[in-house]
Amino acid sequence: MSLGEICLRVILAMVIAGPIGYEREFKNRPAGIRTHILVCLGAVIIALIQTQLTLQALDYASKHPEVRSLLRIDQSRLVAQVVSGIGFLGAGTIIVTKRTITGLTTAASLWSVAGLGIAIGLGFYKIAILGFIGVLTALYMIKKVIHVPSLKKLEIHYVHRNETKEFITQYFEAHQIKTLDVDFNVDFKKDRRVYANIYTVELPTNLTFTEVIEEISAHKNVTKMRLISI
Repeated sequence: MSLGEICLRVILAMVIAGPIGYEREFKNRPAGIRTHILVCLGAVIIALIQTQLTLQALDYASKHPEVRSLLRIDQSRLVAQVVSGIGFLGAGTIIVTKRTITGLTTAASLWSVAGLGIAIGLGFYKIAILGFIGVLTALYMIKKVIHVPSLKKLEIHYVHRNETKEFITQYFEAHQIKTLDVDFNVDFKKDRRVYANIYTVELPTNLTFTEVIEEISAHKNVTKMRLISI
C-alpha cells in the first residue's frame, strides 16, 4: 500500500468524523470532535494494519508457492476487536439517573464512527461516504422531519385553586394537549395553600414542552413548573 493511499484514508477519516463530533459537541455531549476523530482514526489504523498484514501474507505466498496451502488469511480478525471494543467507550458516555437516561445517541455515533473508520481503512470509500451521509442525516434531519410524540409529566405549582385550575384546563383545551392522568397535592405555606398538580400529557406535533412551560409559567398564580421524564 502506497504512502499516498494511507494519507488519503487517514485524512478522509478526520474529514468524516469531524462533523459528526461537532454535532455532538454543539449539543454539549460528553464526546465531541476530538473524541470522534480519535475513534475513527483508531479504527482506520487497525483496519490499515489488517490490510497490510493481508497484503504481506499474499505477497509471501506468491513468492513461496510451497507454503501457499498452509496460509490462512482472516481479514476480519482485528476489525472484530474494534467492533467489540468500541462498546466499552460508548458505554462510558451513557449517563443513567433516577429519571432519565442520556448519552445513547453519542454512544451510537461513536460506534457508527468506528464503523466508518473500518470502511475507510479497508478502502471501501463508497460505503464510508454513504454511511457518513446517513449518520449526519440521522443526527441533523430526522427530528426535523419526523416528530415522535412522547409522554411526559408536567408538574405545576400554583395558588388560587379555582382560578388557576380553570386557566390550565382552558390552555390544554385550546392547544389540544391530551391529559392522560393527574396527581393532586396541596401544601400549606404560612397563610396560603400551594397546590401541586402533576399532569401526564401528550403534546400535538406543532407544540413543544418549552413553549408550554413558558406560556403557563407566565400566569401570575403559577409559582413553579418543571418537566418530569417518564
